[in-house]
Amino acid sequence: MAQPKTNSNYKVIAENRRARHDYAIEDDLEVGIILEGSEVKSLRTQSAQINESYAEVKDGELWLVNGYIAPYAQAKTWGHEERRRRKLLASKKELARLWTATQRKGMTLVPLVLYFNDRGIVKMKIGIAKGKNTADKRQTDAKRDWSRQKQRLLKQGG
Repeated sequence: MAQPKTNSNYKVIAENRRARHDYAIEDDLEVGIILEGSEVKSLRTQSAQINESYAEVKDGELWLVNGYIAPYAQAKTWGHEERRRRKLLASKKELARLWTATQRKGMTLVPLVLYFNDRGIVKMKIGIAKGKNTADKRQTDAKRDWSRQKQRLLKQGG
């Protein structure tokens, strides 16, 4: 039998695990990101954070705000600013869809994962999300706990 091809280039750089807890993700989208050379070198060492960042549509362009990429030590003279605004790449059709989604009440664009794709290019998955209140968070936790308990019971019984 043929082994499934493993992708040696695909690598997760940073993940926003808190996003699925704080937001109800309705849809997600893969976008490109414009980076400087020292930023890409820094990302290869997996030194980035997207936990406190968000995306916004401004003047017909998509931007990542407050994303952190650590400085690259070897690029002293031509380094980069750690928390600068970075342009995200999406088609005009997708931009229009994102803009209309954020105009609805309570909707925001949340970065979910920053990763190298199979071709070694940095990509970001952003989600169109609605904020959860405390009761929704408790309900999600209760569902997750019940599904874990159910799996344990099925495992013991079978």
